[in-house]
Amino acid sequence: MAPPRGILWDMDGVIVDSGHYHYMAYREALSALGVELPEKRYREQLFGRRNFDILREVLGDRPQPEIEALAGRKEAAFRRLVKGNVKPLPGADSLVRRAHALAKPQAIVSSTPRANIELVLKSLGLRSCFDAIVSEEDVTRGKPDPQGFALGAERLGMPPQACVVLEDAPEGIA
Repeated sequence: MAPPRGILWDMDGVIVDSGHYHYMAYREALSALGVELPEKRYREQLFGRRNFDILREVLGDRPQPEIEALAGRKEAAFRRLVKGNVKPLPGADSLVRRAHALAKPQAIVSSTPRANIELVLKSLGLRSCFDAIVSEEDVTRGKPDPQGFALGAERLGMPPQACVVLEDAPEGIA
């Protein structure tokens, strides 16, 4: 097997420990509806999935415009909470920088909106290390569907089998 030519990174839980900020943002957005989301349920069953999937699982069958508005409020809360507070996971930033220095093409493949990715990468000083970004807006199917990873490889100009994936969430690993 040939060594990988490209690296497809998940962001939340791999480059940065942002799970707590996502959870707090969901709590804030859902509390306006009087809905509680236990942290254990979020961490064990929902983390790493797309907003629409999470909100439909928690709220049931609600109108799409309502889900979209709630997802927007959740993401605005996330960006407010994470701004100035984000730190890389141990070794993540040095691995990203080392791969960049070795001219390894790298892409972020995340279920989070592009605005979140840009904010986190800019905050960590890592934006210039990534050649491509695949965000929630770029795919129609979330993890575990491989659509995002296939698109990330395509944006790096190589087949998926030429890439290694760095992922932490069960949905992404599947």
